[in-house]
Amino acid sequence: MALFSQDQLEAISSALGDTTDGLTGPEIQRFLASSKMSDPGPLTKRIRIYNAFVESQNAQKNRTHILKFIRLAMKPARYSRAPERFEPMRALLNQALAFAGLAVDEAGNLTAIEAAQTLPEAQRRARELRTDLEGRGVHPDVLKFCRAELLADNYFHAVQEAVKSVAEKMRTRTGLSDDGGTLVDRVLGGDPPLLAINARGTLSERSEQSGFANLVRGTFGMFRNPTAHEARIHWAMSKEDAEDLMTIVSLIHRRLDKAHMPPRA
Repeated sequence: MALFSQDQLEAISSALGDTTDGLTGPEIQRFLASSKMSDPGPLTKRIRIYNAFVESQNAQKNRTHILKFIRLAMKPARYSRAPERFEPMRALLNQALAFAGLAVDEAGNLTAIEAAQTLPEAQRRARELRTDLEGRGVHPDVLKFCRAELLADNYFHAVQEAVKSVAEKMRTRTGLSDDGGTLVDRVLGGDPPLLAINARGTLSERSEQSGFANLVRGTFGMFRNPTAHEARIHWAMSKEDAEDLMTIVSLIHRRLDKAHMPPRA
């Protein structure tokens, strides 16, 4: 069986131990024990994983326990209560695994791929997408999703995460905990709505409010989990698609920023 090189182990450990999107300390402890690897103890997450992986591979002369750790860490069912964690971690990990000829698919399975020979194409995609969107003057809350790890496969994940940020803004503005169509109906529907994008004093303004709610609802319907994973299989998104969709998300963010909360009787 092939072994991981030192630089591959460093990249994989950095992805799994990423400060923002990686595993937690208790998760690392549990997965190391389940994978029958020695736990180096309370180090930084990245170094803790790296040291455990190196010790295991050197002692066993194979990468069996490391692969088991990855499979355990990437079981989608583990993220049922926090599904937003899975895709960013998978994207980071796949960028690291690409140089070893491996990838984690959407079901959490390790699959063989053609090994990458150069730095990820995703880095170039991220720079180009960000430059184009900056030229369009898109909302700052959208630009932060132009990250290489989200573009490791194609542009879908960057757009999907940007759409999730719209829901988060609506929850933050209103204090609700709903998602999807229910969130849109409660925030932008009703008489009065929790958030109004205009004075709603005329028929035209009320129609605009209703149309904006339909726009947000439709955008959620395209990208919200779990259907987004299935849709992506059939949708090889181009950079042009991503730019157009990010522009729509930018419009939604700007209208939400300017929206007010009408007094309620």
